[in-house]
Amino acid sequence: MLNVFELQEKLVACALPSGFESRQAKVLAELAKPYVDEVTIDTLGNVICHKKGPGKKLMMPAHMDVIGFMVTFIDKRGYLRFEPLGGHMAGALPATPVVFENGAHGVIFADAEAGFGKKNLTDIDIHDLYIDIGAADRAEAGKLCPVGSVCTFDCAPAEIAGGCMMTPYADNLSSCVALLIAMSEVKTPANDLYFVFSVQEEVGCRGAKAAAWHIDPDFGIALDVTRTGDAPSDAENTRMAVRVGAGPTVKVKDSSLLCNPQVIAHLRAAAKKARIPYQDEVLPAGGTDSAAMQRTREGILSGCVSIPTRNIHTPGEIVSIKDVQQAGKLIAAACELGF
Repeated sequence: MLNVFELQEKLVACALPSGFESRQAKVLAELAKPYVDEVTIDTLGNVICHKKGPGKKLMMPAHMDVIGFMVTFIDKRGYLRFEPLGGHMAGALPATPVVFENGAHGVIFADAEAGFGKKNLTDIDIHDLYIDIGAADRAEAGKLCPVGSVCTFDCAPAEIAGGCMMTPYADNLSSCVALLIAMSEVKTPANDLYFVFSVQEEVGCRGAKAAAWHIDPDFGIALDVTRTGDAPSDAENTRMAVRVGAGPTVKVKDSSLLCNPQVIAHLRAAAKKARIPYQDEVLPAGGTDSAAMQRTREGILSGCVSIPTRNIHTPGEIVSIKDVQQAGKLIAAACELGF
């Protein structure tokens, strides 16, 4: 089986935020080629990997974009103000290192004039923050990181206790790894398979919608991460029966869609046939590319397989390596079961 941690390292090293995915797209296209019949990149930048099969069209998107930041203003001292690309918890960002597309490094910090230190973490706004790249003034900063430049978290994955890895962008690069595993595991497809590394999910599931319109699948299964109910903050008010290390999930509902019963049943049958442990998922808040597929054309039967993840949308997301592997195997099993 493909090495989850090594692939995560490779993808994190090249990842760029929503709208700027061409670098990771190139890497993923090359990684996918040995396992499929055709790889194409569409107008928006989705990487579409087609493995021919005799049955109905199955589309499986895993978004390859990550959350990040875009420079909007440089003050006279050379500090960078920014807007988020995707969702961030502003209170968790101070002291976070970042790296720009051109390799320039910086750190996010908080503006004391905006009241940082006097506010609750939940009250801190993204506009209370700035990026320090060490520039002496606006001119130097503008040469290195002009307005419109984008950056991402500057930290590397690490293997930690419990067979887990702590990594930036488990959401959703770990799902991209699982999709590669699925491609490599499929031996006798019962369906006509379209594996898709989609763009711009974090800013509105835009890429998957365009890809679904083009592919016009009979059914779709997205691959993404999901929250859990196993962290200390959940101890007295657990809202999710999902935990890291207990297997991938079969989504039933999130705030963007009710998964179609036919796809839920297909995934459960595939898991049972392949003896893959899974968890049922009801996500109170959040959405995935499955909703974008479901609302395309006349409607597409849609579901989702998720990887349980703690600390989502932070530099220290935690996933079980085995859950990533099993998610890939579950997708492969679904590909080999006629719909």
